Formats: sequence, structure tokens, C-alpha cells
Amino acid sequence: MATPGKAARNTRPANDSALLTSRDNRWLKEFRLALRGGLPTESGFVGVEGVRLVEEALRSGCPIQAVLFSESGQRHHDRLAPLIDRSEMGFPTLPTTDRLFEGLADTEHPQGVAALVKPRETSFDELVRTPDSACAPLLAVLAGVQDPGNVGTILRTAAAFGATGGATAASGVGGTASPYSPKALRASAGAALHLPILAGMSLPILLTQFKIAGIRTLASSVREPQDGGQPLLAPWEIDWCQPTALLVGNEGAGLPEEVERSADARIRIPMASGVESLNAAAAAAVVFYEAARQRNSVSASHIQHSGASRPPGKP
Repeated sequence: MATPGKAARNTRPANDSALLTSRDNRWLKEFRLALRGGLPTESGFVGVEGVRLVEEALRSGCPIQAVLFSESGQRHHDRLAPLIDRSEMGFPTLPTTDRLFEGLADTEHPQGVAALVKPRETSFDELVRTPDSACAPLLAVLAGVQDPGNVGTILRTAAAFGATGGATAASGVGGTASPYSPKALRASAGAALHLPILAGMSLPILLTQFKIAGIRTLASSVREPQDGGQPLLAPWEIDWCQPTALLVGNEGAGLPEEVERSADARIRIPMASGVESLNAAAAAAVVFYEAARQRNSVSASHIQHSGASRPPGKP
């Protein structure tokens, strides 16, 4: 049988493999570390659990080390078979008992399907590159966002509204939760496996690199402007078709004051009186929606202009 770190080739479906029945099996230890422990394996693989997330992992193009099915989870094999059984997919599909799967799962009611996946590696140059489908880079930078659910939700929202990449960094308050922890991956619905992400960067270094690369930084702010300080801009007062990184800070404390001062602009969502603030994930959704509205309008205008300039009768 294949062992962790040595993916099998031309592997048959899970029900053709020997049932894993020992809690001390090396594969089950790897899955337990990645799922219940929430840590990457020694080889850098993270755990995803549930048929939808495993499906997203298989579609992402990220390396897969193994897929694990419980006895009851075998019912999902037909759904995943077109992805698992492709000739280029050289990894084992492993069966185990429902009891052992429940002991390594991170969810209360596991679906009986899990995978070990290695997140894609992203360089800074790749992060700030403009995709063909976008007018400019639009990046979500999470600095000190400590709740993995918030991290995943913000990345999912950013991806849904056309962000081209993301980054996580520590702030003066603390570190940012890993976007590849089981809870963050569930909250992102797998978006973190598709979106280019630079994880664990030093925030001062990242901001310096943005400045050199011509990426404008916008600090989401929870503070009132000081005398002579930068005014707070509403999301619709920003030109989102310029290369932009939105900085989202800690759930309670926001961004460090020095980070706000060093940003190119500060941004805050106007709200009704008596409402103090939105949480980090909700605020990010509002801001990225406005970014998408502007960027889609520009794209539509460009398409209409290009169509109008074609000679009559030409497609």
C-alpha cells in the first residue's frame, strides 16, 4: 500500500483498496493532523473535508496526496469519480470505517469524504500580475484577522466579486488565521484553493513591495480622522479600476494606526447613526461589491465601445 509522501499511480477506486482499520495507520494519522489538528502535514498538505470541498480541491489543480472515504462516504464516490479517475491524477483513494473517520474529522456530522491537498505557491510577482479577465489587480490583504471563519468568508467574498488575489499578514494586534485551516477552507467554500494567496507575509515588507510595484493601498478604518489626517473615503469615492490592495484589519482593533497612516487612502462605509460598525467580513463584502460594480461597468463600456467601432456586418 502507498504511504504518505509516496502517491500511488494508476490507483483504482476506493472500494478496490484494503480497508484501513487501525487508528495508528500512517495515512489516518496524516488526515487526523490535517483535519482535527488543523495543521499542515510534514509535506505541506492540508486537509479538506466534505464532498463539495473535496470536489473543489480536485478541480483546483493543486497537488492531491490522497482522498479518504468512510464506508458511508462511498456513496459520494460516483460524484467524484470523473475527477478522481482522470489519468493524470496519481494519488491513492483510501477506504476506512465510519468510526475511524469520525475520529479524525473536524466537523460534527462528517460526510465521510476528505482529501489532503497542497495549496498553490504564489510569488509576489504572480500576486500583482493583472489577469486577462481584469482591468487591474484587486487584492484582499488580511492583517490580524484572527477568526478563521472571517478569513475564509472574506476570501470567498473577494473572489466572488472579482478580486485577483489575496495575502495574509500579522499586524500589531496579532497574526492572521491560516486561510488553509479546515474552518477557513469551509468558510471560503474552497475559494482559497483557487485564488492566488501569499500567506504569512511581513506586513511592512508587503506594503513596501506594493509601493514599488505601483499597487495603491486602501486601509479599512474604524477611527475618526485626526486634524490634518487623511479624510475617510466612501467605497464609491474610490477608482477601483486602478491597481489596488484593500487592507482589512483585526475584528476588534482594526488596523494599526501606523499602517493606516502609511496607506494611500483610508476607507470607511457610511452607516446610519447609532450603528458603530460592521464586522470585518460584512464590511469587506460591501466594499468588494462596489469594486465589482465599477470594474464590471468599465468592462461593459469597453465591450460596447469595441463593438461600436467595428464595421457594419462584422462580428
